Amino acid sequence: MIILIDNRDLDFEIPEEIIKDFEKSTEVILEMENIREDVEVSVSFVNEDEIKELNRDYRDKDKITDVLSFPTEMDYHIEGVPLILGDVVICSKRAKEQSEEFGHSFQRELVYLFVHSMFHLLGYDHLVEDEKLLMRQKEKEALKRIGIFKNEG
Repeated sequence: MIILIDNRDLDFEIPEEIIKDFEKSTEVILEMENIREDVEVSVSFVNEDEIKELNRDYRDKDKITDVLSFPTEMDYHIEGVPLILGDVVICSKRAKEQSEEFGHSFQRELVYLFVHSMFHLLGYDHLVEDEKLLMRQKEKEALKRIGIFKNEG
């Protein structure tokens, strides 16, 4: 598995152990989804201006968001080459604010956002209620297996 990290937000230091956390998260999700291929995912950490611009340009939403997912649109897989799932873009400042708002660590919030995005890269969405329930269920299961699920009553 290849997880490419690009920190373009110079105001935030990304925890060193985050790569291991993302690798563990990826292993758990791939196991849950019965995906046996080697995969590649890129993760970029960006500031509010960049995520707002991406959100505007790709989703027609001119506002800051916490995370964006850009699945690779490939209908084929080349044997022996990692399956490129896509790109995850995380707004570091928004993730930090959410971690404080929800009372957990910055690292835990980053893992949650990564897990959420991984399911988007695999084709899950939350635009309609049935899909939302399924995606949330899968996220909770993954977070439990990873060991960071926060039971919120």
